[in-house]
Amino acid sequence: MKKMISFVLNGNEMEMEVESHWTLLYLLREHLELTGTKSGCESGECGACTVLVDSEAVNACLFPVMEIEGARIATIEGMAKPSGELHPLQRAFVEHGAIQCGYCTPGMIMAATGLLNENPNPTEDEIRHAIAGNICRCTGYLQIIKAIKVASETTSQGGVMPRKAD
Repeated sequence: MKKMISFVLNGNEMEMEVESHWTLLYLLREHLELTGTKSGCESGECGACTVLVDSEAVNACLFPVMEIEGARIATIEGMAKPSGELHPLQRAFVEHGAIQCGYCTPGMIMAATGLLNENPNPTEDEIRHAIAGNICRCTGYLQIIKAIKVASETTSQGGVMPRKAD
């Protein structure tokens, strides 16, 4: 059954007709062509599809699309400024070698964004807990944790939700 829904995606107001059986991941990748959000396990185990819904990190592969009515959605595509300047988390991931194959990176960055929106100055244990649902097969996590900690020290106290589109 199709239904019109309204939501804000990366700062842009959207209105779309969606099918009730779609997931948020399906909407993002297949209909909006936002392929930065990765499809991994499609069972909520790997974290590759992590996005923010109202500033909270969620697995888009499990999130029913009907639940985004009126919500603010942020994906990796909304993190950098329109000028191309990287978000502090993205920059920290690059500078601290937290990216190798890159498949987990969007989900890791979005999970870290959710954490920093809640807790702008997390401990290493809090960082580890926040990314526990995200699997990385390349970096060994130490560089990822370091990058998140460095980014937390450089972001404002107001959280790090991606900014609205101009």
